[in-house]
Amino acid sequence: MTTRIVVLDYGSGNLRSAERALERAGAEVTVTDDLAAAADADGLVVPGVGAFAACMAGIEALGAGPVIAERVAAGRPVLGICVGMQVLFEHGDEHGVVTKGLGLLPGGVTKLPADRLPHMGWNTVDAPAGSVLFAGLPADSRFYFVHSYGVNDVAGLAAAGATVTTAHHGTDFVAAVERGALSAAQFHPEKSADTGAALLRNWLATVG
Repeated sequence: MTTRIVVLDYGSGNLRSAERALERAGAEVTVTDDLAAAADADGLVVPGVGAFAACMAGIEALGAGPVIAERVAAGRPVLGICVGMQVLFEHGDEHGVVTKGLGLLPGGVTKLPADRLPHMGWNTVDAPAGSVLFAGLPADSRFYFVHSYGVNDVAGLAAAGATVTTAHHGTDFVAAVERGALSAAQFHPEKSADTGAALLRNWLATVG
């Protein structure tokens, strides 16, 4: 049977490129703001571009937070991408304004301490042994990033039982995280060519 994936439409961009990449990876994909469909799908993708606060406002206006949380609690796969990863954390601090996140992962999102922002372009990642998302990918695989904010508390996430993949730009930051049914990537797998496609196939293999 084809894996049924919903890409959640809560007003953030980048929906169609995620849809196309998942379809190429073999999934049956629906882009929708229908919360019943999001709850029922085999896998749910939470995209996100732009500001943390704007993405959280869209999620709250749709009432999608409880659906995402209930899926994770029930062990049903969720994949967050870019700001869709960031909103899974407890809070985001942008321009001195702190916005509450979904709180499904411990820690917060802050500005990267780097001389050059945004961090935009291709970068390698350091994936630990046991990562499902990066299984079979070469150590020098590169992924496409576009962001100025990130999660720096790698140790805190690891202590909470997460499998944490890092990248470096000014400092080490969380490039991807896996904990139970919840997976997330700071980079854009749908814009990361063959390596991104392989990662999406790895995620889809956990869904169903």
